[in-house]
Amino acid sequence: MSALRNFLNKVKPNFEEGGKLHAFRSVFDGFETFLYVPNDTAKTGVNIHDAIDSKRIMSMVVIALMPAMLFGMYNIGYQNYLAAGTLATASFWEVFCYGFLAVLPKILVSYIVGLGIEFAWAQWKGEEIQEGYLVSGIIIPLIIPIGCPLWMLALACAFSVIFCKEIFGGTGMNIFNPAIAARMFLFFAYPSKMTGDQIWVSQDSILGLGNTLPDGFTAATPLGQIGQGIAPDASIMDMALGFIPGSIGETSLIAIAIGAVILLWTGIASWRTMLSVFVGGALLALLFQSTGQSMEWWHHFVMGGFAFGAVFMATDPVTSCRTKTGQYIYGFLIGAMAIIIRVMNAGYPEGMMLAIFFGNMFAPTIDHFVVARNINKRMKRIKN
Repeated sequence: MSALRNFLNKVKPNFEEGGKLHAFRSVFDGFETFLYVPNDTAKTGVNIHDAIDSKRIMSMVVIALMPAMLFGMYNIGYQNYLAAGTLATASFWEVFCYGFLAVLPKILVSYIVGLGIEFAWAQWKGEEIQEGYLVSGIIIPLIIPIGCPLWMLALACAFSVIFCKEIFGGTGMNIFNPAIAARMFLFFAYPSKMTGDQIWVSQDSILGLGNTLPDGFTAATPLGQIGQGIAPDASIMDMALGFIPGSIGETSLIAIAIGAVILLWTGIASWRTMLSVFVGGALLALLFQSTGQSMEWWHHFVMGGFAFGAVFMATDPVTSCRTKTGQYIYGFLIGAMAIIIRVMNAGYPEGMMLAIFFGNMFAPTIDHFVVARNINKRMKRIKN
C-alpha cells in the first residue's frame, strides 16, 4: 500500500492547478479519496470531525449488500437449472457461476453508465466527484428482474443520476432515492419488462453453463401468483431462504437480515426507520387479514421486496427523515402504504418501491412539522 501511496503522491502535481493534466483533477481526486481518507482539514467555520467519511459509509453499505447480491447470483442459476430439470446433476459452482455471469453485466452497466455521468458532470462543473452512486450502482441491478435488457438498465441509470440526483445538486441534495427512481422509470416506461411471468428466470445458456429454456417459459413470483388469485406454489421455507423467482437481490430474507445487522451494528442505518417500516406493514397486514384476507400477515415480509426496501432503501439517510420522531412516522407510513398497495391494487402487487417513493416525497414535510412542534413546546415552557 505504501508503494501505491508513493505513486499517487508522485503523479498528483500533474493533476493540480497548473499541471499538464489539471483538467482531470476531479477524476484523480475521486480515485485518491476512494483509496485513502483525505488529509484535508477545514480552515474556517465550526466543523465536527469524524473518523469515517461518506465514502467509507457508502463502502460499508456495499459490504452489507454483499450477502443479498451473492445469494441473488446463486438463485438466478438455481431457478434456471430448476426450470430445466437439471438441478440435481449440477454442482454448486456451476449454479453460482451461471448466476454470476448473468448478473455481472448488469452491475457493470450500472456502474459504467452512472459513474460515467458522475465523472463527466464533475469535470464539467469543476467539482469533486461525489460518492453517492457507489451504493445506488449496486442496488439498481439488485431490484430489477434478471430478464431486464441491458439497454433499458442503462437508460434507467442515466435517468436516475441526471434527473433525480445531479439536477438537485448531487449527493446529499436529492429528494428521491436514485435507485427507486430507476426502478420507477423502468416500471412505467417498460411495464412488460418489469411485470409478468417471463422475466424472473434467466432463460439462456451462458458460456456453456445453464440451460436454454423453451420459448414462452413462465415462472411467476409468489406475489404475482397472489395478485392473480392463485395460492403460491413455494413453501414458506423457500420464500424465507430466497429460493423463489424475483428481483435479483430481493428474494432471501436471511441474506437481507445479515445486511441489516451490519448496518445497525455500524450505526449507518436508523433502527427507528427500519423497525417502524415492519411495524406499519404488520399492523396493516393484520387489519386486512381481520377483514377476511386469507394471506397470513407475516407472509408479506418473506415475499417481494418488502424486507429489502425496509433495510436498504427506506433507511437512506439522504432521502429519509432526519428527526427521531420523524423516522418513526416515515417508516410507519412506508410499511403501511406498501401493504395497502399490495392488497388493494392487483395490477401492482409489489408496492414497496412505490411506497418508498412517496415516503421520500413526504419526508421533508414530516421533519418540518416535527421541528415546528418541538419549537412550540419549548416556547411554551419558556413562557411558563
